[in-house]
Amino acid sequence: MTVEARGLRKTYGQKAAVNDLSFTLEPGVVTGFLGPNGSGKSTTMRLMLGLDHGEGQTLWDGQELAAHKSVTRVVGAHLDARFFNPNRKARSHLRMLAAEAKVSNARVDEVIAMVGLETVADKRPKSFSLGMAQRLGLAGALLAQPKVLLLDEPANGLDPQSIHWLRDFLRVYAGNGNAVFVSSHLMSEMQLMADRLVVIAKGELIADEDAATFVGRSTRNDVLVRAANRDALHSALAAEGIESFSDGEDGLSVVGAETDRVGEIAFRNQVQLRELTVRTASLEEAFLELTSGGQEYATGQSQPPPQPPTTGGAAS
Repeated sequence: MTVEARGLRKTYGQKAAVNDLSFTLEPGVVTGFLGPNGSGKSTTMRLMLGLDHGEGQTLWDGQELAAHKSVTRVVGAHLDARFFNPNRKARSHLRMLAAEAKVSNARVDEVIAMVGLETVADKRPKSFSLGMAQRLGLAGALLAQPKVLLLDEPANGLDPQSIHWLRDFLRVYAGNGNAVFVSSHLMSEMQLMADRLVVIAKGELIADEDAATFVGRSTRNDVLVRAANRDALHSALAAEGIESFSDGEDGLSVVGAETDRVGEIAFRNQVQLRELTVRTASLEEAFLELTSGGQEYATGQSQPPPQPPTTGGAAS
């Protein structure tokens, strides 16, 4: 099922929390939803589900969500880890949801086992840890085997093993032809999980592209070359119109050229190389760089941020 968000907008007074957002979720794809705190991610998901009033529309296989006969078979959403009656047993909570979705009790037991809640299924969730509450919320989203999953920070409170399980589970779920839309602040996990990224800042779209393309836009992607005569190599690269910056005692960070070309220039100029390595930015580095001007609630810094290297030559 393809999901199309078109022109989503939500304002609070004069402030736009979400401003003309449009993007598409495709079946078979895990789409990561990224943005600094206060960027409008949760509001966007609520607009998509019709839980908040705003402008724009979201089409689920070409129809408004309310036009589908069974909404729970279209989308399973988990937006709040504590969305349950704390005094109702976990199994009873899921059976209540199952009744609305016309799902059997056998399916309830199946998802309880799937998310690892068998030992606490007959306990009241008011005593649940955040991680256990997350599992219960995910179980509810999965009950009707929906074609789309919308998950807002589902890894919060999970231990490393559970996060690993969640990542693999969501990739398998998408691999079965479903669309998965998941927000997270865990960049290392998102880098392993997401095929595609929707990135917003201050309610506006920054990127809607595959993860590799987004990371590739970072200026932190370069070639590290260590040479016996770094200054000679720097001059040879500059003569070819290639920028390089000092990096360590004998290294250069080369921007805008691949290893083959750097190696060929070094060979022609008889510069002995000690290392020639491609360095790729992490998703976290690319995210911080490309959203640096869009953080709504920035923390104070006790030290000035690191400065970029000065252009114009290698250090002696």
